[in-house]
Amino acid sequence: MKKGILHDLRSIRERDPAARSCLEIVLLYSGFHALIFYRISHALYKIRLKFLARFVSQLGRLLTGIEIHPGAKIGRGLFIDHGMGVVIGETTEIGDYCTIFQGVTLGGTGKDTGKRHPTIGDEVLIGAGAKVLGPFTVGDRARIAANAVVLSEVPPDSTVVGVPGRIVRIKGERVPNLDHVHIPDPVAQEICRLRIRIENLEKTQNIEVPDILQSKVRGCDELEESSNKVETT
Repeated sequence: MKKGILHDLRSIRERDPAARSCLEIVLLYSGFHALIFYRISHALYKIRLKFLARFVSQLGRLLTGIEIHPGAKIGRGLFIDHGMGVVIGETTEIGDYCTIFQGVTLGGTGKDTGKRHPTIGDEVLIGAGAKVLGPFTVGDRARIAANAVVLSEVPPDSTVVGVPGRIVRIKGERVPNLDHVHIPDPVAQEICRLRIRIENLEKTQNIEVPDILQSKVRGCDELEESSNKVETT
């Protein structure tokens, strides 16, 4: 347990540019405090003191706003940034050196027994407000965009955006680990493609295209170009 806490502390110090010292993290970071409560409650859970384990985890929830079930399995170096509203379910498994932002839910679906929560690989980033629901695996180094809803397996080294989540492969060099904003929006891209097709159909039928639609199509071309640039960075 002591080694796990030290890994958590070191991980936050290395990855958070706002952390000026280890003392600041120990005293002021709610994500770090939540992990301490979790590691204590998990140790109690493993020796079958489940009521006491839940009591400690609920105390941690009351003080930090982060709810981690003591039955969850969390690896080394988890960084919960800000953290308010994070919920991690009982059968969740999280690998080493992952990053989770505020409002994330790692939950289950229905009332199934047994394994009902996701398994998160190593070095995974989960953006603010994202929901990962179900007993599937999110591969190593995957990135889940802010507010995405993920309901199925995610391959390693890929990015998921949208509701429901869609997988967007990253080509070329890896995007910086903490960037969960500058990623393509497949829904907006598809809408723009439909607008372009409508314009082309109207031209073939000699229908005058309104100026407002022409301006939107030009905007779609710009969006497509900027999204392609993001995908290749």
